[in-house]
Amino acid sequence: MPEEVTIHRAASALRTALGGKPMTRFDSPRLIGPVPQAGRTVEHVESHGKHLEIEWDNGMILHTHLRRSGSWHVYRQGEKWRRPYEQMHVSIENENWVAVCFNANDVETYRRPDKRRHPGSGRLGPDLAKPDADLGLVVNLLLSFQDASARVADVLLDQRVVFGIGNVYRCEALWSTGVSPFAPVGQLTESDAVRIVNTAASMVRAQLLHGNASAAHEIRGLAVYGRNGQGCRRCPGSIDGVQMGQHGRMLYWCPSCQSHLDPRISRDPDDTPVMDPHPAAQRFLADLPWNRNLA
Repeated sequence: MPEEVTIHRAASALRTALGGKPMTRFDSPRLIGPVPQAGRTVEHVESHGKHLEIEWDNGMILHTHLRRSGSWHVYRQGEKWRRPYEQMHVSIENENWVAVCFNANDVETYRRPDKRRHPGSGRLGPDLAKPDADLGLVVNLLLSFQDASARVADVLLDQRVVFGIGNVYRCEALWSTGVSPFAPVGQLTESDAVRIVNTAASMVRAQLLHGNASAAHEIRGLAVYGRNGQGCRRCPGSIDGVQMGQHGRMLYWCPSCQSHLDPRISRDPDDTPVMDPHPAAQRFLADLPWNRNLA
């Protein structure tokens, strides 16, 4: 079988095992570049000839050049590897699977090129993963964003405003606060911005705090990410998904209950969004780990 076909099939297997799931462990003795963080979610796996790339939700990309001797294997947790440990160049684990790259010629990580990260465009915003991050500064950067018409979902991925949210938590934070991802950032009130930033920070830190032990809970507890076409956990609506933004990242949201500041919906000026008052919905929201942390 041609080597390119083998690598293409390996990429397909990796998508099934890793895609949409939070990583619990990363190991690479020959890695060149920054180490991907546990808790981040794999979003894309692509193969190009003898090159295979894995991308996480924060824009980190792992590139492996397999050449003649390299290969990727996928194992269930606890399953015996078919090659010796000494040949392992990359290992990526989640709750159920272990993806292992053996004998790759090149193993490196980099971040997706983004002109907004150029030094001339300004320094990076506060990193939400750090306990001493200035959340007030993030709120101010949101409220003073230079393009008032920019969609809030896009601005949350602008690393000049905030660093560390990633695609998963931008979707989840906006759903949790009921804010439309299409809301113009210039229409956010201070209260809106505070709720979004506090919720996102709590989500990111909860994942880092609990590490591997909470990974299974977090993937089951996701309200919108990866749930396109499924029922909303807060209202009778269904989750929608669309590619959005400069790099075509998948956005997930509930059109029914995430209507706050949605420019596509005409409403009376005095009409304000109301969260589902049903006791079951309120209990669900209160029991989310990031909301428990805010209590």
